[in-house]
Amino acid sequence: MKGYCRFTVLLVLLLVVGLFAVVKITGTDDFSQSNYDVLLLNEIAHKMVLDDMPPENTAPEREYVILDINGNVIYDNRSNCSEVITVETAMQKLYPYTYIIENNQITGSVVLTDSRKRFDRLRTNIIAVYCVCGFLLTGAAAAFGAYIRKTILLPFARMKDFASYVAAGDLDRPLEMDKGNMFGAFSESFDIMREELKASKARELSLQKKERELIASLSHDLKTPVTGIKLTSELMAAVFSQNEGKEITVTKDMIAKMNNVYKKADEIALLVGDLFSSTLEDLGAFKVTCADENSAVIAELVSQYDDRGLVRISEIPQVIVHMDKLRLSQVIGNILSNSHKYAGTPIDISFRLDESFLEVAIRDGGPGVPEDEIELITNKFYRGKEHGDKEGSGLGLYIARILMEKMGGELSVRSENGLCVTLLIPLS
Repeated sequence: MKGYCRFTVLLVLLLVVGLFAVVKITGTDDFSQSNYDVLLLNEIAHKMVLDDMPPENTAPEREYVILDINGNVIYDNRSNCSEVITVETAMQKLYPYTYIIENNQITGSVVLTDSRKRFDRLRTNIIAVYCVCGFLLTGAAAAFGAYIRKTILLPFARMKDFASYVAAGDLDRPLEMDKGNMFGAFSESFDIMREELKASKARELSLQKKERELIASLSHDLKTPVTGIKLTSELMAAVFSQNEGKEITVTKDMIAKMNNVYKKADEIALLVGDLFSSTLEDLGAFKVTCADENSAVIAELVSQYDDRGLVRISEIPQVIVHMDKLRLSQVIGNILSNSHKYAGTPIDISFRLDESFLEVAIRDGGPGVPEDEIELITNKFYRGKEHGDKEGSGLGLYIARILMEKMGGELSVRSENGLCVTLLIPLS
């Protein structure tokens, strides 16, 4: 913009210099005497020689004075005769004049008194037109500069400032956009980028918060079974030390304590497995290897996790499904574990063939999930508002959903007389 301002100043200087040149040129005697005036003077002088009397009808629209050799006025058709006209005054005021020559002798002179007035008006008009054109040109240059500044330079300056704000991490300051801004599309794209960066930063902060919450939750969850294992181990160590060298009778209470150690260790394995599986998914290393399996294998997978005997399974259609047996086992285990934890009711599993999928519906009789949470419970680290006091990491249904998608299937959840989790397993 500084270069454009210098250009505008240079243009004004050139116009001023041009104005002085016009004034100088139009002020010369050669410029003031037109060819028409010279011809008219010669014609009047010629007729004066031939007729020896003033040619009154030669140029009635013009004002001129005819003088004799002594400077006396012979003829004067001026409307205002107050000015005394002589050859000397004509020379001083640049009036066009010529001598009347007869027999090679000067017998008088002819002076055009209105030529200078006509020329002065023409000169004034030329200078006025030049000034108006110069003013318009300068104004147009200034207006164009202002337009460029408003529509190009200022938007670019705002975009530059905006980029510095974004680089500094200030994502709350929007990029202002004008209707007349020819870079409106770019400005809008930059502002959309800011919104996306802001949303991405918010998601990152939310994820970091959830991860911190997960670590705190896992620390708490792991502490409980570890404490149980330590207490049981200390009790059993005390019993064994008191009965060292003696036969020990295994009682039901001791068996229960041993089973309790096993269950607590199993809880730790489950929590660590969930965290490890989630980490693998984040790293893109969640491996799924699908193969054709008989649908009857689903019953075997269910029985592995029905340690409470709460599952009621209906007849399974005899079809061949395409799945990863180990991963489907993990999916079913996570769903049944959630149901045991939050519902504690009998679980009904039903089957239905749906085009290219085997639909498996796993329903419990618990309180279900509120409508505003139904879309969230399969998200990573999400735990229901009403079950915040329950042990868990919020990864079970999330991992199950990811595994079903990697097997080419689908997992959906609805709350209807309890919680119903539906699996779509692809047919072979």
